[in-house]
Amino acid sequence: MKRLVPLIAAAALSACGADVASSAATAAALKKQELEQGKKTMDQTQQKINQAMDQLQQSQQNREDAAK
Repeated sequence: MKRLVPLIAAAALSACGADVASSAATAAALKKQELEQGKKTMDQTQQKINQAMDQLQQSQQNREDAAK
């Protein structure tokens, strides 16, 4: 019986460690997903900015051509 109590305590503590490790892995996976989504959003925003700049340049060119 004296050996059983430390064994149960050790098993309980090791289960807590596994739970912490599992939680850390889950948090890391979520953070990676957030970073990937942020990069995707940044890329889309950059494309929209580039499109807007192209439209602005085209409008300016059209005004210059109309003024001639």
